[in-house]
Amino acid sequence: MSRRRRMVAAGCVMTLMLVPTAACNRGSGEDVVGLITKTDTNPFFVQMKKGAEAAAEEQNLELQSFAGKQDGDNEAQVQAIENLMSYGAIGFLITPNDSKAIVPSIDKAHEQDMLVIALDTPVDPPNAADATFATDNYQAGKLIGQWAKERFAKDGKQAKIAMLDLNANQVSVDVKRDQGFLDGFGIDIKDPNRIGDENDPRIAGHDVTDGAEDGGRTAMENLLQKDPSINLVYTINEPAAAGAYQALKSAGRDKDTVIVSIDGGCPGVDNVSKGVIGATSMQFPLKMAQMGVDAIAAYAKDGTKPQATPGKDFYDTGTELITDDPQAGVESKDSAWGKQNCWG
Repeated sequence: MSRRRRMVAAGCVMTLMLVPTAACNRGSGEDVVGLITKTDTNPFFVQMKKGAEAAAEEQNLELQSFAGKQDGDNEAQVQAIENLMSYGAIGFLITPNDSKAIVPSIDKAHEQDMLVIALDTPVDPPNAADATFATDNYQAGKLIGQWAKERFAKDGKQAKIAMLDLNANQVSVDVKRDQGFLDGFGIDIKDPNRIGDENDPRIAGHDVTDGAEDGGRTAMENLLQKDPSINLVYTINEPAAAGAYQALKSAGRDKDTVIVSIDGGCPGVDNVSKGVIGATSMQFPLKMAQMGVDAIAAYAKDGTKPQATPGKDFYDTGTELITDDPQAGVESKDSAWGKQNCWG
């Protein structure tokens, strides 16, 4: 029995803007917990949903899942929160599409005593949510930056870097991965909270991918036209890395260009083993979602709120560098370990 049984709406509220990813099976008598992801197609969020489903079943909660139509779709996430409020949900997990724009809706949810946990991407300001369970995205970027720095130093090559980011919104996960990579590579990042203010000549340019394979291909094509000497490619995630590789292959540049990325999905780890990606930082989305649901269940029972990792403003769910080309001074696991621990 939850700390306070909430009133539940009689029916499901739907709009054309909303993409529900779970059936509306009201009337089970179980407390409702929500999961709102950026999209329902990225394997990262698919795995997150699996983790939330498993934890909800174990906690005897009813999970209602929603997603935006595409990365950046804030309106669908706003509507999802409205739906969860009408259901009388005890709380929800969210990977915000717009970290600032979603805050007023979170404030409304708090008025109904709902616990709100951000997953992977913090809201802005971070304390607008009750807690954040996430990879240390700056550290994830820094790891691949350090690996690339050692790799190029060992080979005696000067890097010319393409930065394949997420979108133009300067969302925290995008900024932290980008800036962490550049910091790890030894580049002066100026303002660590902003992409693109660096003036290092090693940076050939930035382009956006929407975190998708098609976007990665187009962004890579654009930057190769701008600077054909690019030989190091940072990508926001592994789908973007796969697209970048296709563009490099079409240009005959796949053999002499190094790609680094972040995610740890099984397709990405496979691409590490094939040499498509030189190194990737693995995240653990299933763990994020499981822990998030467990935290909401605990709050419903006795009002306990989750605590951040000491020294950080979020709960760090961990990251591991995956590569089959280890570099001195950079701790890593090989792709065999990665395949045993990957997701998607």
